[in-house]
Amino acid sequence: MTRALPLPDSKKLYEVCEATWPPASITRHGAWTIREGQGAGQRVSAATEDWPTTEADLPCAEAAMRALGQNPIFMIREGEDALDAMLAAHGYEIVDPVNIYAIPVAELTGEKAEPVSGFAVWPPLTIMKELWAEGGIRHARLGVMERAEGPKTGLLGRSNDKPSGVAYVGIHDGIAMLHALEVSPKLRRTGTARNLLRIAAHWAADQGATVFSLIVTQGNHAANPLYASLGMRLQGHYHYRRKPLTHG
Repeated sequence: MTRALPLPDSKKLYEVCEATWPPASITRHGAWTIREGQGAGQRVSAATEDWPTTEADLPCAEAAMRALGQNPIFMIREGEDALDAMLAAHGYEIVDPVNIYAIPVAELTGEKAEPVSGFAVWPPLTIMKELWAEGGIRHARLGVMERAEGPKTGLLGRSNDKPSGVAYVGIHDGIAMLHALEVSPKLRRTGTARNLLRIAAHWAADQGATVFSLIVTQGNHAANPLYASLGMRLQGHYHYRRKPLTHG
């Protein structure tokens, strides 16, 4: 009987996420890790605590983020309930709770994607950049992909003989993680996302990865059931707390 491969815990998957979708820079300020996102979204801009913090530590993080031209935002990981409560008391709002999924690569490679349903391509083709742009993934986020180290690829999906979807995959410590999955609105529900996941898994296996993972917002009611139907396991979660923008 084959022994099941142990899956990485949420702490390891946070590390994989940062390695495969890296910020422009990382600095340490007191108890905080501060990330410079350069306009590429929450994931590469959010601060995290390096050890349990108190209210006395909060101004340091806020000042460091504002010095980068970023509105203060924090990533709250599992077990950081005290930080979560402190930020809530200071008026920080919850943004985008996220699920983290993982599965042994071998469980996704047992079935091949539909013939000619997609390709692994790097660097990205123009049509891939256009599909990403449709979903709001533009220059800043493409820059995140460019600066990621380690094995990586883009994925171009096809459905009904038309480009239908796009994604990006990186590998860190033998764990592949999928990011930036976008399916053209006109070609949804044609199997593109499922095909891209299988193509990604086959590519990851060819690179020697043993685990396939991804993150998705809990509010994505199409993607979460798809990942569960493929046998992916929920390995953790996190959310953000963001300071509301003030106007006037």
